Amino acid sequence: MTTCASSVTYSPRQRWAAGLKKSVPVAMGYLPAGIAFGVLAQVAGVPLWASMMLSVVLYAGAAQYACLPMLTAGMPIGSIATNIAAINLRHIFYAMPLMSALPKARLPRTYCLFALTDETFSVLTSLPHAEREQLFVPISFYNHMWWVLATLIGSSIGGALGELIPHLDFALLCLFAILAYEQFANIQRYFPIVIAAFAFVIASLLTEHWVLLLAIGICLLLILARGMVQPEIQGGHHDQ
Repeated sequence: MTTCASSVTYSPRQRWAAGLKKSVPVAMGYLPAGIAFGVLAQVAGVPLWASMMLSVVLYAGAAQYACLPMLTAGMPIGSIATNIAAINLRHIFYAMPLMSALPKARLPRTYCLFALTDETFSVLTSLPHAEREQLFVPISFYNHMWWVLATLIGSSIGGALGELIPHLDFALLCLFAILAYEQFANIQRYFPIVIAAFAFVIASLLTEHWVLLLAIGICLLLILARGMVQPEIQGGHHDQ
């Protein structure tokens, strides 16, 4: 039997309207953080077209911030690509629980995988599966456009805003913390928080330069170990 919550059906126009509404909280963080990136890129001497290209093609907040000093230092493209790949490795794991909700058509499916950021993942996983499947493309697109728009504004304003309002990039961290809390309030599961905290502490003790990568690896191992030791308990739910 299907519940009423899982039978929500949107028309194409309603999908884009609902996706816009769901993306507004992300915009509140993306706008100041994206503007900060545009300002920092302009101060670093990165031309506007290159800043826009990074936000359109790369579209990864932390990686884009990390990319600026590497570009200004004249690092080889291979080294820059390796560092960016290490920072964005976590996105591979984001796609796994959302595979069943991805669009079936190749082009939308590819775009959604490309545009799956931390904040988009958090918003999508807080939705019922039926709604998640219908809003995957609109939410991904709107979030992407918020970031591109913010980059354009920041690159156009220049360094003056950075002097008036310092530490704009901190807004992205605040946004992710809020989205993580909202997701926890909906799911009420402590295990992800416990393993994330544990993995971060262990990684911090073992390395200084690869904390994120090592913490992701530890989290993955703990999740796999839990799945092997603890039998799945969802079988009984299917009989209800």
